[in-house]
Amino acid sequence: MSHAATSPALRVIHTVCSHDCPDSCGVLVTVNAEGRAVKVQGDPAHPFTQGFLCGKVAKYLDRVYAPERILYPLKRKPGAPKGPQPRGREHDVFERVSWDEALDAIAARLKQIADTHGPESILPYSYAGTIGVLGYGSMDRRFFHRLGASRLDRTICSEAGGVAWNLVYGRKLGMVSEDFRLARLILAWGANIHGNNIHLWPMIEQARRNGARLIVIDPYRTRTAALADWHIPIRPGTDAALALGMMHVILNEGLEDRAYIAAMTHGSEQLAERAREYTPERVAAWTGMTAAEVEQLAREYATTQPAALRMNYGVQRCENGGTAARAIAMLPALTGAWKYRGGGAQLSTSGGFAWNRQALDRPDLALASPLGRPARLVNMSNLGRALTGLGTTPHDGPPVKALFVYNSNPGAVAPNQNAVRRGLARQDLFTVVHELFFTDTTDYADYILPATTFLEHTDVQGAYGHYFVQLSRQAIEPPGEARPNVWLFGQLAQRMGFPEACFRDTPEEMIRQALGIGPDGRSTNPAMEHITLEDLEEQGHIPLAFHCDPAQQPFQPYASGTVPTPSGKIEFYSEELAAAGLDPLPAFHPAEESRWGKAAARYPLEFLSRKADNYMNSTFAHLEGHRKMEARCGGLLEMHADDARPRGIADGDPVRVFNDRGSLRLLARINGSVPRGVVAARLDWAKLHPDGGNVNALTSERLTDLGAGATFYSVLVEVARA
Repeated sequence: MSHAATSPALRVIHTVCSHDCPDSCGVLVTVNAEGRAVKVQGDPAHPFTQGFLCGKVAKYLDRVYAPERILYPLKRKPGAPKGPQPRGREHDVFERVSWDEALDAIAARLKQIADTHGPESILPYSYAGTIGVLGYGSMDRRFFHRLGASRLDRTICSEAGGVAWNLVYGRKLGMVSEDFRLARLILAWGANIHGNNIHLWPMIEQARRNGARLIVIDPYRTRTAALADWHIPIRPGTDAALALGMMHVILNEGLEDRAYIAAMTHGSEQLAERAREYTPERVAAWTGMTAAEVEQLAREYATTQPAALRMNYGVQRCENGGTAARAIAMLPALTGAWKYRGGGAQLSTSGGFAWNRQALDRPDLALASPLGRPARLVNMSNLGRALTGLGTTPHDGPPVKALFVYNSNPGAVAPNQNAVRRGLARQDLFTVVHELFFTDTTDYADYILPATTFLEHTDVQGAYGHYFVQLSRQAIEPPGEARPNVWLFGQLAQRMGFPEACFRDTPEEMIRQALGIGPDGRSTNPAMEHITLEDLEEQGHIPLAFHCDPAQQPFQPYASGTVPTPSGKIEFYSEELAAAGLDPLPAFHPAEESRWGKAAARYPLEFLSRKADNYMNSTFAHLEGHRKMEARCGGLLEMHADDARPRGIADGDPVRVFNDRGSLRLLARINGSVPRGVVAARLDWAKLHPDGGNVNALTSERLTDLGAGATFYSVLVEVARA
């Protein structure tokens, strides 16, 4: 959508921020007569964006026009070693090549590896560096299906929580974000709303002006916790115990909504029996709260309506994280909060967007691959094991011989960083990285291919924090020779000799496929039947059908009717888990790597590897403006005074934080941000740290109980003065 501008020399183009954030903001880009973007601003017509951008994207042109952007394909110079390169010296080991040379060489090498070792020895590695529908997964999926490459199980961020939510509700729907303003109580559970869901914050502030209370449950004193009416700093990984303790109090005192439970849920009697075990006293011993606080929280939550619960994915990044998310998700069903507008819960709204993935991803192409079947599945949270041979056996396929990285920076973000680096450094591993900047991962690449920002390509997008479909139009030409994912994998497919016409589809054709556009020009996807591509072009954003007129018919996904679970009801008791030999009810089991585990004798401190407030995972971390915003907490290990004192550590001292997997040098900050027994540090690029490592030198490849996700927050360490 193009808006009229104040000057005929300026154009305003509607784009969408495609970074991994629930807000998926509409962004208006002002472009001058020379084709250069000169301004970005939030779309004031978007009901959730409301005309403003977060601090990260408000400075987005610093990223687009950064002098250190990779602008041309690069090849590792003969004999140049793989491994960390000093910032600004990367061109000492890479040389510029043409796209034709790079693509021909990559295609030839992939063919040779597939012929010699089997196509499953090739592993794509990507995640949500862009969450645009095409950029996240489309032509790339087609390419790797047709090639017969290993499939990637994309578990690193949200899988455990998503599986947990779906076990209870069957589909990832949640309350409408705009309705948080109607709540009388807002419970933010592991959700740093002010830090990474900022467009929900005005809704919360409006609710508070109308008398609502904000309660935050988080081991760390986040920006949101600092602004709360009550911050509960529970111990890491004890969320399931607290949720079950709340259930105990609610059921023991008759505060549940019995009519709602009878009409809408399955397994309430079994859940009540399980909850009896979780007395406030037992729960207090695990969480670090008092029994009175457990009771107060349960009563306040159950007796205040509407009560809105915002859970975020940090809850599920521990060993029993899936169970924790599942137990928390049950709370609004126990109290009947879903009946009230402004009540219920939200983890993700992504289940509302029924994209036509079959047409977009073409999994049927696997049948035309040399395998003639779907390839094996490799868990991205076990990348270190996969690359070092510990995750491959004769029973699950060949060793990984080629790695193709895009939309991700595993050298920084993957757990067990030292194992990942050992794998990346293998001389027999052929690595291609599609990127914008020289990252911790490009240091190990054989070829680096220049990628685009969301200003430089066209895409369509949903969200996991609201219910608007949006069209993101290309605003400017890519600088240098940067190219988007769709172009890259289409070109590679043609050089591999794949004959299927789908590898020549344009972005516009693929958007129509994603929307399932029918003969009448309208989408055939559920809840999108009113959408045409022409309307999207004109309007920029269109709500899903069930959210079109909230004033007349507000969307309350679980207020009544059936839900898409096996029983047709909200499931406290899961027959699916029971059939798999798993506990059908939530239960709390302390993590193996926690203060209750055997390793605590050697490593007594629980470590939170936090995300930085001013970066998006590892994105933005190298930009000086963002580093200045983060400077207050960057390079620090935050400690409780009671943990620092016996170790002889004072505020500002250099310290070494370590365990069996690695170590990291930081500066101690004793500031009351973490409870006793917990330390915290923030994710950064490893190559920007004096030690050449980051927090993932300490994290493990142990997986969550549901969804096989990463356990970034089940980590034990010791700290010593350096």
